[in-house]
Amino acid sequence: MRAAWVLPLLVLVTLASIAVLYVRGDLNPILCDGPCAPQFVTPPVGLGTPSPDPDPVAAVGSGPVDATALAAAVAGASASDALGGRTSVVALDARDGTPLVADARGTHVPASTTKLLTAVAVLDQWGPDATFTTSVVRDGDRLVLVGGGDPYLTATRTKGSSVERADLATLAAATAKQVGRTPVTLGYDVSLFSGPAVSPAWEEGYVGGVVAPVSPLWIDRGRVGAGRSTDPAGDAARRFAELLRSRGVPVNGTPTQVEAAGTPVASVRSARLARIVEAFLADSDNEVAEVLLRQAALKAGEPGSFAGGAKVVAQVLGDAGVSTDGLVLNDGSGLSRKNRIAAATLAEAMVEVSAAPRLGAVLTGLPVGGFSGTLENRYDRAGRARGLVRAKTGTLTGVHSLAGIVTLPGARPVAFAVMADDTEGINPLVTQAALDAVATAMAGCACGG
Repeated sequence: MRAAWVLPLLVLVTLASIAVLYVRGDLNPILCDGPCAPQFVTPPVGLGTPSPDPDPVAAVGSGPVDATALAAAVAGASASDALGGRTSVVALDARDGTPLVADARGTHVPASTTKLLTAVAVLDQWGPDATFTTSVVRDGDRLVLVGGGDPYLTATRTKGSSVERADLATLAAATAKQVGRTPVTLGYDVSLFSGPAVSPAWEEGYVGGVVAPVSPLWIDRGRVGAGRSTDPAGDAARRFAELLRSRGVPVNGTPTQVEAAGTPVASVRSARLARIVEAFLADSDNEVAEVLLRQAALKAGEPGSFAGGAKVVAQVLGDAGVSTDGLVLNDGSGLSRKNRIAAATLAEAMVEVSAAPRLGAVLTGLPVGGFSGTLENRYDRAGRARGLVRAKTGTLTGVHSLAGIVTLPGARPVAFAVMADDTEGINPLVTQAALDAVATAMAGCACGG
């Protein structure tokens, strides 16, 4: 008799346990085979769909945020010795930009929070539905693979990915149908981008280790095993030649760099820009950031280069009314230690993002505290800030920053930036925890009006 109810009880307990783990988000690494992309994550507590509210104003807090109370709430955390000798904390009401906390120390080395500005610029210029095309043209017996600046182009099709949508294998199959078994030579065109492929402001040793030379043509974001290719366009072209041969197209010789001319043969298109932005912000991808910086420049009529991209970022921010005082950009990823961004610039940019539907992918792509992306393992899952902080991280040796949106009690969104760039000699995990403590203090502040 006992066995008759033991099995159903075990089943119920197992199902209940799975349900709890699912709601908490603990199953995401299993369900997604790693960190879940933004569109697949289980909404954490605090980010679920709110119940219908007949008063839309009441749904996001009916009164102003008490600036004095918020400043007092973060005072202790922002004064932590773990944040080093230079720390800036800026907070603004995300609904209208009202200043709430302004404890700034000029500009800082921003590290990867630079990517927020890159994302804003490329979305502003292209819009969320834009796609980028990789194509093949034919001129007599020569085929040319033309790089179109798809940062997520892959060698072969990736199943289940919302961002890796175009691949060389598919392009080779379409090309082979048009070419047949006619012998050809293969060239590749990377003229879309200009200027140096490697920033002179990057430290020696970055290329090949943590970043690939910037190119409008590469596969798998320039990854080669655990490192990076030093010739990503050439590698892509050689792989394309192999794929053509496997389809029965005789390719003579080795691919060479040329400028394309001829008749279009086949093409593949990237994912929508909104998906690309979500993915690169969640993963803090350096290579993708640099490609998008150039895409923003090209759309604005500037050269597709580091300098052209930096110019367009400043223009986009200025046109939106975002302060650019002291802004210095040498890249779009934040790898350069010569970059300078004020905390107010990042916070004001987040106010603009909150107000402009065209920029919505910046918000949806931001990692969620204690839950996804680069913030997956930060913040206590049971803590008061879990699910209430959406932010971009920035980390270099001696540099830590965090910028995004924190939701206060009463569903009041606050745009914020915390930057510290004098922390060498301090355990980076300790500094990281201190940085998170500032955002946690905001999330727990009963600062409603």
